[in-house]
Amino acid sequence: MEGQDCSQNGNQNGQTAGQVAVLMVPLPMQSHLNQLLHLSHLITAYGIPVHFAASAIHNRQAKLRLHGWDPETSRKIEFHDLPLPPYSSSPPKPNASTRYPAHFLPIFDNAMHLRDPMSQLLQDLTNKFTRVVIIHDILMASVVQDVKFIPNAEAYSFVPISAFNMFMSTWESLSEKPFQLDSDIPTCLPHFVCSVPQEVNDFVSRQFEYQDFQSGTLFNTSRLIEGKYLELLEKLPSNANRKIFAVGPFNPLQQKSESEKQRHECLEWLDKQETDSVIYISFGSTTSMTAKEIRELAKGLEQSGQKFIWVLRTADKGDVFAADEEGRPQLPKGYEERAKNRGMVLRDWAPQLDILGHPSTG
Repeated sequence: MEGQDCSQNGNQNGQTAGQVAVLMVPLPMQSHLNQLLHLSHLITAYGIPVHFAASAIHNRQAKLRLHGWDPETSRKIEFHDLPLPPYSSSPPKPNASTRYPAHFLPIFDNAMHLRDPMSQLLQDLTNKFTRVVIIHDILMASVVQDVKFIPNAEAYSFVPISAFNMFMSTWESLSEKPFQLDSDIPTCLPHFVCSVPQEVNDFVSRQFEYQDFQSGTLFNTSRLIEGKYLELLEKLPSNANRKIFAVGPFNPLQQKSESEKQRHECLEWLDKQETDSVIYISFGSTTSMTAKEIRELAKGLEQSGQKFIWVLRTADKGDVFAADEEGRPQLPKGYEERAKNRGMVLRDWAPQLDILGHPSTG
């Protein structure tokens, strides 16, 4: 953690890595899985055993989509495939009245069934190790609530959004403000362009009811970047007895060498482009564009003459490995052929870290 010296042997507070283990409990959504898997790699690099617990589908998803880490480090993480009852999730709906990815709601509810198998896993690990540290997504608090009954375990919640975002959303929700903000802190921010379904708000509220057993809160950020907002979070009465740690950014410690990995074709293409000449376009794993939006963006790119890499895919489904009955998004006829000399359209998962880190990407 920031400000702490962790030796390669993992010796912290008088305990060796063999005495301490870490259990990661992610929310089963891509951006949440990804961040805790990156943190798992960072902790593993210090020789500390890391266990990553999710359903079999979501463990497979997290591993398959990971980029930038040495495979040897990945093999040191122990994945636990926990059982979940079957569930159905509707496909993404680009033309829905709200752009919020409501098709993930069944996943949230189904993930709450992990409490019993998670409790059993906790018992197994705490019998094996002197101390077990649970790092769980803040929206999986109810799943790990039994940690409070285990004397040699402690839990830390992980917040997958920025400290700025977390503070401002918390501040706006307070009917009585506990202190005065400095003049340089914004107090009027734009809201979401889409409404958040009440079911999501209810789910989040339920998870925030299970915060009394937390030893601290982790953010994927640095105090050099967000120190002001971390300090404001620490001043909130709800965090009076809770430590807040800045443990980011979660960048790979050791990139794979070019001779050790098979590079994606888009990286070979980027090698041939000028520095800062390529636009990278991706709208994440929860957003599906409408047919009109795709046409307009394609038209704008074509008329601009700008070089680009465009990740064009539908939003993730509940099971990312299930057959895509909706079909892939369609571009104007002949578009990819016309654009092939100055752009690439990627339909599958892209090596985003490598693309963003490439000198040709502007």
